[in-house]
Amino acid sequence: MKLEKSLYQKSWLYFVVFFLFMVWGFWFTYFTKILDQENYRMHLHGAALILWCLMLIIQPYLIRAKKVKIHKKTGKISYLLIPFLLFSTIDLLKYRLHGNAVLSNSDNFFIALVLNGLLVFVILYGLAIYHKGKGPIHGRYMLCTAFPMFTPITDRIISIHFPSWLRHLPTIDGKPIEPIIGFALADLLLIVLCIWDWRSHKRRNVFPVVLLLLIAYHISVLNFYKYTFWIKFCEWFAAF
Repeated sequence: MKLEKSLYQKSWLYFVVFFLFMVWGFWFTYFTKILDQENYRMHLHGAALILWCLMLIIQPYLIRAKKVKIHKKTGKISYLLIPFLLFSTIDLLKYRLHGNAVLSNSDNFFIALVLNGLLVFVILYGLAIYHKGKGPIHGRYMLCTAFPMFTPITDRIISIHFPSWLRHLPTIDGKPIEPIIGFALADLLLIVLCIWDWRSHKRRNVFPVVLLLLIAYHISVLNFYKYTFWIKFCEWFAAF
């Protein structure tokens, strides 16, 4: 099946699967302990991510159902949802760093994981909105907004359900670098999409761009924590 046809007919189902993996990943740490969370920040962040996942399901379904006007009106909600998602994520990150007198390598690594991931997410969302008049390109970029969200899900699934995998991973401050698996999975899926899109439509103006952005993100996360400029930035970020 050609990629365009698959995205048109089934992309909402792909996002249903993604949402189910998200529920699986956060089942024991959030959903079954929803009344035991430390404070409102966890709920704001959780609500923002759930709403975004639901939008990723609803929007392509509306296109498939030929409800284009409703799709456009619903899409405008994202203009409010994206700032809410960014605020809730950064607010939760700063809360988790609060009280750390000295940031460790693990802290600096985690800050890069979150902030650089948000940057890539915003770039992909921005590209999708910029191309909103070109359905095939718009849809591809929106699909790709899920990739920076892989590691919060894969990290939890691995640590809870497949802990034996952790001993094979490199470490920072003695802690296994779990995101490596999520990074590899995201890159592999993007490579498949690049090949599929080229073979189906000779298109190379979306997925290869996203792959380069994602690889740059992954490299930054795995290396920035070692460098002075990032250490100083993290100290400033935690303090302000």
